[in-house]
Amino acid sequence: MLPCRFSPYLRHAALGLAALLASQALAGGALAQNAFTTASPSTASKEKVLIFFDNDFLGPGQSNIQSLIPLLRDDRVKLLGIGVVTGDAWLKEEAAHALRFLEIAKRPDAAVHLGAQMPLIRTQAEMANWEARYGKVPFKGAWSTPRPGRTYHPQDPDLIPPMPEGEPKLKASEEDAVHALIRNVRAHPGEVTIVSAGPLTNIALALRIAPDIATLAKEIVIEPGKLDTAVARVTGNTDYATDFNFIFDPEAAHIVLTAPWKKITVMGNVTAAAKATQEVVDRIGASGTPVATYVKTYARIGQPLWDEITVAVAIDRSLVTEELVARMDVDTFAGPSYGQPVVWKSDMAPNAGEREVHIVRAIDVPRFVETFVAQASK
Repeated sequence: MLPCRFSPYLRHAALGLAALLASQALAGGALAQNAFTTASPSTASKEKVLIFFDNDFLGPGQSNIQSLIPLLRDDRVKLLGIGVVTGDAWLKEEAAHALRFLEIAKRPDAAVHLGAQMPLIRTQAEMANWEARYGKVPFKGAWSTPRPGRTYHPQDPDLIPPMPEGEPKLKASEEDAVHALIRNVRAHPGEVTIVSAGPLTNIALALRIAPDIATLAKEIVIEPGKLDTAVARVTGNTDYATDFNFIFDPEAAHIVLTAPWKKITVMGNVTAAAKATQEVVDRIGASGTPVATYVKTYARIGQPLWDEITVAVAIDRSLVTEELVARMDVDTFAGPSYGQPVVWKSDMAPNAGEREVHIVRAIDVPRFVETFVAQASK
């Protein structure tokens, strides 16, 4: 286990309390079931890729929302549910953007489940104190400081600013994301791929409530895990070279990376291998479909296709052309590397809970881009 600013006793107690409180808070919604997402084991196709997708959905457009496209348009996917977690924006605002996109994509059957509104331990005040000691975090998601041209509202978690794409009529499921994840993994033992492209708070809470999901799931694919990006944070786009998802909830990342999954795939740096260039967006927009028009209108030109690549690899592993197997954990000590991933060769690892992960280092970029353009054009 990596060093932590809490004593072992206090640290475990804090995480346990967070999970217990979350369990109690979420239990009220656990009994509600959305018929569209209740998959019977008898009807699950062996040929399908069963996915539970958990993400933060800053919108409209951009990588978060666009990552839904492969899940909705690839015939190989059986989408069991969509979990929402506070990260790039606040929970309710994110859910509204995701629901509106599902309406535009004409997929109201894909249920959206609200998850954690806050990280396990990290707070705005603690992050501000950390910045005062070690330097600025370039993007703080829901906690970002208000500024012209953006709708940040760090002190009002329940606010949903005006939505340029229109407000959704579709409602989120009454079942919360944590219990929806647990239910689906237990209903399909050995078949469910969990894909997380945001902070890992929901997944960590699920592991604390139901540790068996780690061994029951087929695999977990997670989007953070950027390595060796210190120079890029100085010479390039500091935000794009910062591992926000781990930084926003380091303790959740530690819980997830040390759970006994059958397989952990970490995407990390490779998710910047393709970007939403003007040429790519124009090709999609040319089809004129509602989804294509949405992408054309709201895509952020030059932004890496982080989450889209993560989802694509989870669906089709043949996209991977190079990977590295190593041990990984997250620094949970309140120093300058708090929230940063740490890796070891297996014979050099401390063997204190860290597990083997498959770090994707290269993908077939042209094939990914062509597939995504075709899916977004439908």
